[in-house]
Amino acid sequence: MSRSLSAVDEAFRQKAVDWLDGHVADFGLPAREGLSLEQDVELARRWQKVKSENGYAVISWPAPWGPGGTVTQQALFATEESKRGFPAGHLVISLGMPTPMVLRYASDELKERFVPPAIRGETLWAQLFSEPAAGSDLAGLRMRAKRQGDDWVLSGQKVWTTLAQFCDYGVCVARHDPSLPKHKGLTYFIVDLKAPGVTVRPIRQLTGEVHFNEVFFDDVVVPDAYRLGGVGDGFKLAIETLMMERYTAAADETGFGPTLARFIELAAETPGVRGETALDDGGVRAEIARTYALQQGLVAIHGRALAEMSAGRTPGPEGSIHKLASVRHRQHLSTLALDLLGPDGLRQAPGVNPKTDFHYSWLDAPTLRIAGGTDEVLLNTIAEKILGLPQDHRPDKGVPFDEIPS
Repeated sequence: MSRSLSAVDEAFRQKAVDWLDGHVADFGLPAREGLSLEQDVELARRWQKVKSENGYAVISWPAPWGPGGTVTQQALFATEESKRGFPAGHLVISLGMPTPMVLRYASDELKERFVPPAIRGETLWAQLFSEPAAGSDLAGLRMRAKRQGDDWVLSGQKVWTTLAQFCDYGVCVARHDPSLPKHKGLTYFIVDLKAPGVTVRPIRQLTGEVHFNEVFFDDVVVPDAYRLGGVGDGFKLAIETLMMERYTAAADETGFGPTLARFIELAAETPGVRGETALDDGGVRAEIARTYALQQGLVAIHGRALAEMSAGRTPGPEGSIHKLASVRHRQHLSTLALDLLGPDGLRQAPGVNPKTDFHYSWLDAPTLRIAGGTDEVLLNTIAEKILGLPQDHRPDKGVPFDEIPS
């Protein structure tokens, strides 16, 4: 049993592992090889339905929506699921942030309408926060929301919206009053991504795939019933949404890239000098040792977070270290792998996965260094919350938004 887990949580983990192992062939990494993104998302929907029928869809949600498990159990299941390459990542945003906010703030009628289909994977939800001029500065949004009777009219643009081309609904923050300070003039809405005036435009990545999109709102009418929270509560609810991400997503010491064991296999297969392999090279072995030490440190950080949750406490900001270090080192290890592969490292087979293919992992790593908090934001969090350094100077704090130079 892991020392970081209670006996109850360890028993849950083992039961989940046994159940997951029985579905790997149909939904795990072997089943995903060669699939297009659209096919992989469809597989994720089917996998979500299977989970919902077996009590693993939304483990930590209370009845009647879920089985009422703990956040620790949710994190344990997500981590074991990720290790086996299930396509659950396509629904992390949908079930991890927008729909929990619907449960917290929507009317009972809207909960009944929106939540059950999302749990079964029949509908997908997006999170529409970032804009071209406001990425990490969440309070710098320019998208406008104008009140018209019982409706709101939304106009503006969002960007980096994950899987918006497949999504049915989303949660969106817009500026209802630019005369207020930037943190005060924001309101939070449910939006129908199939409504008139909504245009989704894909953004192609280095890998050739399209995980992200621009979304344009041209006078899109949103009923006031779709507003979550009070007018002006947008920033508070947006922060609440983002905080949920910490405790619902999996943790992976590889940064969701290929394992160290896969790198060792590659080094053992790569010819070296004097009839040896790359694995016999001292420099390569030193990199393997450094990677192992780093990943064991990240395992310890994740274990500490699990122990905190298991004890009913909230994990600290150490998760920022985990995300920063794991994804940075994933990019580093993928670069080393491409050096070993030589010209073959330039090839990318169709339908490969970042958990198994170093070329794909190297191309995809910069995306993860932006998503879920950029390196710079994480470094600020570590500096302020862990090292106790003072906050950056913020000259626009308290200034009416329409008076801030742009």
